[in-house]
This record gives sequence, C-alpha cells and structure tokens, in this order.
Amino acid sequence: MPRLHFEDFTPGVAATYGGITVEANDIVRFAREYDPQPFHLDEAAAKRTFVGRLIASGWHTCALTMRMIADGFLLDAAAMGAPGVEEVRWLRPVAPGDVLRVRSTVLEARRSRSRPDRGLVRFRFEVLNQADDIVMIQKNWILFGCREAASGAPDPSRRPPSRSPAGASVATPEGRAEPSAAFDDLAPGARCEFGAHPFTAEQIIDFARRYDPQPFHVDPEAARRSSFGALAASGWQTAAVWMRLMLQHRGRVQAEHGSAVELGPSPGFTDMAWLKPVYAGDAIAYASTLIETRPSASRPGWNLAYHRNSGVNQVGEEVFRFRSCVFWRR
Repeated sequence: MPRLHFEDFTPGVAATYGGITVEANDIVRFAREYDPQPFHLDEAAAKRTFVGRLIASGWHTCALTMRMIADGFLLDAAAMGAPGVEEVRWLRPVAPGDVLRVRSTVLEARRSRSRPDRGLVRFRFEVLNQADDIVMIQKNWILFGCREAASGAPDPSRRPPSRSPAGASVATPEGRAEPSAAFDDLAPGARCEFGAHPFTAEQIIDFARRYDPQPFHVDPEAARRSSFGALAASGWQTAAVWMRLMLQHRGRVQAEHGSAVELGPSPGFTDMAWLKPVYAGDAIAYASTLIETRPSASRPGWNLAYHRNSGVNQVGEEVFRFRSCVFWRR
C-alpha cells in the first residue's frame, strides 16, 4: 500500500529531494538520443556556439527532475500520472559537475468532483545547483488516489483503446513524412511535419528506468493493474522524442535547401498537455506550427520564435501538445 495519498499533500508544505551529480558522459548520452545539438554533444564544438560551453539539454534537466521527484516521493505515493505541465523555465545552464536537487512546494490541492476517489495536487518544483542557484522552475499538477478509496483496482476509464496497444500498427515509419514547410522559413502559420516514431516496450522501459521509474512505465504487469491498463511511455519521453524528430527534420531541410538560421537554446515552454497515454506499439507523428517571432530584448541580434507543437497517434488521436520558444538568428 502506498504511504502517501491525496490527503497527505497540504498547500504550503515544502520539501527538498535529490542530490544528482550531472556527468559529462550523461549529458552527451542524452543528447545523442534526444537533443543532438553541438552545445550538448561536444565541448570543443560548444565553445563555438551561442552558449560557449558544454551544457545539458533542457529536456535532460526535466528528466533528471522527474527522477528526483520519483525517488523523493512519487514511488511511495498513490500517483496516477500527470495531465501535463503548465510551465517550465530554464533559467541557468546545467554543466558537467553540477549537483542538482529539487525543492518541491505544494501550491494547491483539489479533489475531483467527477471521480471523488482521486484528487489533483499542483506543485512548483525549483531545481537548484550546488551554489543554490535556481536553474529551472516547473509548475504542474499530479493526480493521486485518495486514501479511503484505495483498493488497487484498475480504473476502467483509463483502459487502453480497443485497438490493443501491443498490436497497434505503425502507420508511418520514422522520418517518412514529407515536410509541408521548412522549419527555418519562420513564416507565421507555417506547419512542419517531422515524421512518426514507433514506441516499443523496450524503449519505454529503458527511458523509465533511468528517469521515470513509476510502475506503469517499467513493469507491464503492474501497468496492467494501474489506471493506464497497459505499459505506457513517460510523458517526458514523449516530449524528448519530439525534440529529436524536430532536429532530424531541420537537418534534412538544411541538407536539401541550405539554411541561414542559427538556433540557440530555449528559455522554456508552456501549456504541455499529455492528453492520452502513449502505449507500447503506438506510432506518434509529430508536427510544429510557428505562432510568431519577435526580437529578443536580452540578446541583441537574436530573435525568439514561438511554436505550437503536437503529437498524434496512428488512429488520429492527439496525445501530446505544448507551446515552445527558441532563440534564432539569421
């Protein structure tokens, strides 16, 4: 029986978890898998870029934060997943040798009116380095079961769809979708299609063991008994795959047509929603639409580009979306 339930999270209560040392090889490994930009991959190449040194991908920082939260309290709680993330702000770079911890504050808690056996808790997670600098701020809700309703029974409303996740067909092989617009065109309203990624059980479990080891991400039998009804990918993996496919798409366009745009790091994102579980066997097709561009007030000569991003599974259901921001210059 989990020790912590919805009733145990009181607004205003704060706690600190973690103590993860960020190693250079871990930064490079994550970047090779999900965010292969020069300032995440190679110290010498990073010196010639916007940031001037090797730093961790912001998505890597999010994944490490998830790991500290999981080890800190989620694995001992009746956690039922998260609907998404309101906001992430990457305030300072994370470099090799940094020691990270996360300060968690409960902002509010509310019981579900439609499902009184569970409730939502809103957190602010502040990630601090060894100098007590805040490197990242994240705000999001997490769903927890209530103590008096705890029975261990699966939630029939979250059962996998009848298409059967284990046998779902992969409609679009990764990288096959033709771009409808070049990411570097930076024309508001332009939509880029990045291709689709098939999620396998092995990939889901490997990512989860490293960053999000909740039972429904690492154990097919435990997942079957959970509110998800089957093995499901971490939301952070769904997001990290978007990043990789976006960069792969941009590389193809640049190779075919050339590009005068230099991308820098992102200051953060908002309104990330994990709308439906991503099950083993699902193929998620990712896309991005430019919303607007404007000059950066803090970086002369640089601009900010804002995008609306999404992921759709092989039966046409939107499973993931968020709004992003990135530095760029011509």
